[in-house]
Amino acid sequence: MVEPEDGRAMDLSGLTLLEARRRLRCGDVSAVELTQAVLARIVEQDNRVRAYLTLTPETALEQAREADACLASCRRDNAEPPALIGLPLAIKDVLCTAGIATTCGSRMLEDFIPPYDATVVARVRQAGAVVLGKTNTDEFAMGSSTENSAYFPTHNPWDLSRVPGGSSGGSAAAVAAGEALGALGSDTGGSVRQPAAFCGIVGLKPTYGRVSRYGLVAFASSFDQVGTLTRDVADAALLLGVIAGADAHDATCVDLPVPDYLAGLEGGLQGVCLGVPDEFFGRGMETEVETVVRRALQDLETLGARLERVSLPHTEYALPVYYLLAPAEASSNLARYDGVKYGYAAREARDLWDYYKRTRERGFGAEVKRRIMLGTYALSAGYYDAYYLKAQKVRTLIREDFERALQRVDAIVAPTSPTVAFPIGARADDPLQMYLSDVYTL
Repeated sequence: MVEPEDGRAMDLSGLTLLEARRRLRCGDVSAVELTQAVLARIVEQDNRVRAYLTLTPETALEQAREADACLASCRRDNAEPPALIGLPLAIKDVLCTAGIATTCGSRMLEDFIPPYDATVVARVRQAGAVVLGKTNTDEFAMGSSTENSAYFPTHNPWDLSRVPGGSSGGSAAAVAAGEALGALGSDTGGSVRQPAAFCGIVGLKPTYGRVSRYGLVAFASSFDQVGTLTRDVADAALLLGVIAGADAHDATCVDLPVPDYLAGLEGGLQGVCLGVPDEFFGRGMETEVETVVRRALQDLETLGARLERVSLPHTEYALPVYYLLAPAEASSNLARYDGVKYGYAAREARDLWDYYKRTRERGFGAEVKRRIMLGTYALSAGYYDAYYLKAQKVRTLIREDFERALQRVDAIVAPTSPTVAFPIGARADDPLQMYLSDVYTL
């Protein structure tokens, strides 16, 4: 990755959220200076990385000025500032942002500007964050490389010839490249965790129901979750603490207290038992990946953890189960894009059915169409029991494997991806190989 010539700009754009927050609160740096440094980094790097679909520099600087006024007031009154005050964040372009285009990486929503913020966006705004813009994504979050965006592929900032992972590849690349101090993404089958691994940062998919999905454009509703992409674990704890919690707008959101995740990082690994699943090592994993994961396991032992082998026998079926259930839900969720209420519309159609056909043919890309067809087939009469219903039953068996294992261990440690980031275009014509990129996260 090419480093900037301006050492101070790099110093500021490369900060963690917590270090930047400390500097802002003690007055070492202003929110405007911090935001300008990150925007300068974007200008320098993003023509090559291509992390952003939409940038909002004017409103970002206005938010930074408001943050500086708030910080000055808090210092004067000896008051506690909002948790994210003045910190520049990026938002994956599947989360609704009032007055800012939300395209989902698709021509179908090319001109869609939501009238409201997603709950997580509203919460980071209320916490004082500076929103830099919207990051690139595989279309409707369907992909593992951010090559399925209708606009352009995003590049891995550590090696521009390789993918950043997907579908939250824009958010991951932005954080890794210093083009944001943290970011929000979404994860259905690996879309936060896998690009975080490919870009060398921390990706967190929270427990289903912990974070509101109101304003997250739906892909597969029983899987979708909003997650965080940050430079370290402490930043993930900070950001999760802001976006987590009950929300009356989301019936799947659990009404439970939000713990102090940062405080939960204290205490080390003494007495912690970590499970290592037999099924996650072996065929399909690159030798170098296994080597570094095994080395990490040794480091965990050195830090006091105890390792124990566990078995998750039904996880071998996770890939086919996911690619029956998630496309089925996508088929249902994406039925709303018919060109009638909003989004792309083929106005020259001969009749209503031709109108629907032309709209969806032109508005959706190849991968989205593939998944809609897979899902529609799995839900169709005569195949529902054989495919969709059976997949739901196996999903339950997979869940039970994890529940049994977690009765014996505190957590399960496993690889995120069987390979390192692969070259752009290497799997574009091989959907199965692309899907296998997410085999562990599934």
